Amino acid sequence: MATIRKSLTITTAQEEWIKLQIENGGFANDSEYMRHLIRLDEERNREFLITKAAIQAGYDSGMSFKIRSVDEIIEAAIIRKKNRNV
Repeated sequence: MATIRKSLTITTAQEEWIKLQIENGGFANDSEYMRHLIRLDEERNREFLITKAAIQAGYDSGMSFKIRSVDEIIEAAIIRKKNRNV
């Protein structure tokens, strides 16, 4: 994997926070902590985009003629998610 050097401007308070995270969070340096934050953001946004796409697909599919309770709909969604992760 290629690496790219970036310059980042932060406040003094942010610098202190990063130092604290390195001391207490098991990070070796600033770069390791920043990469950790980027990975967390990627994961969060990936889940958001998957959810957004599922909502859009449901909207685009039109009206359902199945009569289901909210609990049944949630259970079906949980099953779909489990099957997707297998």
